[in-house]
Amino acid sequence: MQAETSVIADEVIQDEKSHNLYYYSWKRLKRNKLAMVGLWTLIILSLIAICAPLIAPFDPNQQILEYSAKPIGFEGNVIVKKENTDNENENNFIPVKSIVKEENGKLFYIDFNDSEESIDVSELEGTDGNWMKQIKYYLGTDRFGRDVLSRLIYGSRVSLAVGLISESIAIFIGLVLGSLAGYFRGKTDVVVMWMVNVVFAFPAILLIIALSVVLGKGLWQAFVAIGLTGWVDIARIVRGQFFSLRESEFVEATKAIGFKTTRVIVRHILPNCIGPVIVTGTVGLASAIIFEASLSFLGLGVQPPTASWGQMIFDGYKYIVVGTNWGLAIFPSIAIMI
Repeated sequence: MQAETSVIADEVIQDEKSHNLYYYSWKRLKRNKLAMVGLWTLIILSLIAICAPLIAPFDPNQQILEYSAKPIGFEGNVIVKKENTDNENENNFIPVKSIVKEENGKLFYIDFNDSEESIDVSELEGTDGNWMKQIKYYLGTDRFGRDVLSRLIYGSRVSLAVGLISESIAIFIGLVLGSLAGYFRGKTDVVVMWMVNVVFAFPAILLIIALSVVLGKGLWQAFVAIGLTGWVDIARIVRGQFFSLRESEFVEATKAIGFKTTRVIVRHILPNCIGPVIVTGTVGLASAIIFEASLSFLGLGVQPPTASWGQMIFDGYKYIVVGTNWGLAIFPSIAIMI
């Protein structure tokens, strides 16, 4: 019995030695069901954003004005023109009501104005007797006849990109300023905390709007505007961590050995602050996505025709008021909520 207990104990000790800190962190994470749900949601959204050209049913900017503001599940008939490499923005879909006939290399059809038109079959995709195709808009269309589902999928790219890049900017600024304030203290700490108080004195969204007006409209301007306002929480957390770690024995040992200040900060103190920074950065990522949607809603963020969840809400909210096509605003709102 004692021998078996000894063997089991040896196996446990060996198991502990064979795994590192990341292994046990992963085990703790897997026990948290809500955390795993959030992780898998983020992974799925990231895959959707990366694979958008493969899974989106249509080009997000493809307009068919005849199919504007159509309801969920709308189906329409079109003939498809071959892609024109000289004009990538040309509309390849021609909505039709019916095909009349094919004669002398031309296809005659009835368009949405109930008039008969013709087009050379050499310009079309398809085969004899199979020129007309039926397309389906699973979430309907917007006022320009663009597919809502495709724009939602491509909009995830913008939102995740803004979240990741702007939060990376915020984390970098917060780490640098928080480290300097916490390590050197004194006047450096006073200056950094004065900057923190100045940023905290204004509501975040108002400061972001002000910076966006100064920097101009556009995607990269949104990155910078959101990033320059999101660093204060990270700086305060890093500063507090440095205050407690600066007097630790291992830090005093590095100073006694003669390590340079930069090495002490970057190699020995900063790695011990990563945990709280990751938590704060995750919260900031969600906030950045909401701020981007707010900027796009106000016309200060991503500019049309680029698909953006905030821009989609701006285009669709008026339909909620009149009680039609509520999905134009509800679907991107649900995407932001997720």
